[in-house]
Amino acid sequence: MDYKLITEQLSALSEGVTSRVTVLSNASALLYHSLGRLNWCGFYLFDGKDLILGPFQGRTACVKIPLGRGVCGTAAATGKTQNVPDVHKFAGHIACDGASNSELVIPLYVGGALYGVLDIDSPEYCRFSQEDEEGITSFARLLTDIIGKTEKEII
Repeated sequence: MDYKLITEQLSALSEGVTSRVTVLSNASALLYHSLGRLNWCGFYLFDGKDLILGPFQGRTACVKIPLGRGVCGTAAATGKTQNVPDVHKFAGHIACDGASNSELVIPLYVGGALYGVLDIDSPEYCRFSQEDEEGITSFARLLTDIIGKTEKEII
């Protein structure tokens, strides 16, 4: 996977955009269609208490996840990326889509505060390599820089 290319594409797609929802929507579509072998890719956004479903690609999803619960809640609560090769062995896993077998969740911070998480699921076990984790983390870093510069939450 050419992570440098998709990071450059994110930058180009976000140029002049003032809506965070627009940026997040294009980011989820870009990752979903570029990475392959995924069944879900999107964002859960922190509302000050819980993670709330944001823009995504894939099947319907859980709408609210408490901090510390499941892979997403754990990433948000600990501030640490979660690369889980078998979600069925993850204590407290939330099965929003029973087809998910591995998951990569990266916490997102804007201005030093928790903004949410980038959540990527695959029906394959052990889908996400160290290279994937590093490339997607770089993508997420650029994304949070862009989000930090946008003026509006929606339009």
